[in-house]
Amino acid sequence: MGFVFVLIVGLLAGTISGIVGTGSSIMLMPVLVWQYGPKQAVPIMAVAAVMANLSRILAWWREVDWRACAAWSVTGIPAAALGARTLLVLPSRAVDIAIGVFLIAMVPMRHWLARHRLQISLWHLALGGALIGYLTGIVVSTGPLSVPLFLFYGLTKGAFLATEAAASLGLYLSKSVTFQHFGALTPEVALKGLIAGASLMSGAFIAKRFVLRLEPDAFRLVMDAIMLAAGISMLWNAAYS
Repeated sequence: MGFVFVLIVGLLAGTISGIVGTGSSIMLMPVLVWQYGPKQAVPIMAVAAVMANLSRILAWWREVDWRACAAWSVTGIPAAALGARTLLVLPSRAVDIAIGVFLIAMVPMRHWLARHRLQISLWHLALGGALIGYLTGIVVSTGPLSVPLFLFYGLTKGAFLATEAAASLGLYLSKSVTFQHFGALTPEVALKGLIAGASLMSGAFIAKRFVLRLEPDAFRLVMDAIMLAAGISMLWNAAYS
C-alpha cells in the first residue's frame, strides 16, 4: 500500500509541476522518506527528478532556450556534484532538518523574489546556477528559487517549462552520477527511482493540455502550502526518528 501511495502522489506531483514548473520533488520527497528513509529517499528522488524533467523537455521540445540552459548548466552541474558529495557525509537527522528548514525558508524567499521584478542576463543565470546547483545537491528541490530566475530572464509558458526542465536535468544527472560513484545509488535504489519517476512523467504529459488554459497563480499558493507542509513533516521526522 505504501508503494501504491508513492505512485499516486507521484502522478499528482507530476501533473502540478507540469503546470507551474516545480513542485514534484517537494510533494513526493516526504512520502519517499516515510517509505524508504532519508538516505535512500534522496538518491531515489534524484533519479525520479531526472525523468520528470526529461518528460517536460519532451513535451515542450521546440520551446527550449538552449543559451539560457547552457549558462545555467555550465556552473550548476559541477556545483550539484559538490553538493551531493556534501550530502553523503551528513547524518540522516541532519538531512531531514536541512531539507525541512530549506523548504520552509523557500516560501518567503519566493515571495521576495516575485515582488522584486528583476531583469537578469545570461551571466546572472550562470551565477544562479552555481549557487542553486550546490543547494540542489544537498536538498531535494530548489525549484521555487530557480523558477523566478528563469521567469525574470523573460521566459513564459512552454518556453519557461522546457528551459527550466532542461537546465535542471543536468543538475540532477550530476547529482545521480555522484550518488552512484560513492555507492549511494545501488541498482535497487535506482529501480525505485525509475518507478517513481515514471509516475512523475505521466503527470507531466497530463499537465500539458492545461498549461495554456490555466492561470498558475492559484497553483503557486498551493505550492506555498505544500512547501510548508513538507518542511514541517521533515522536521517532525527528524525530531521523532
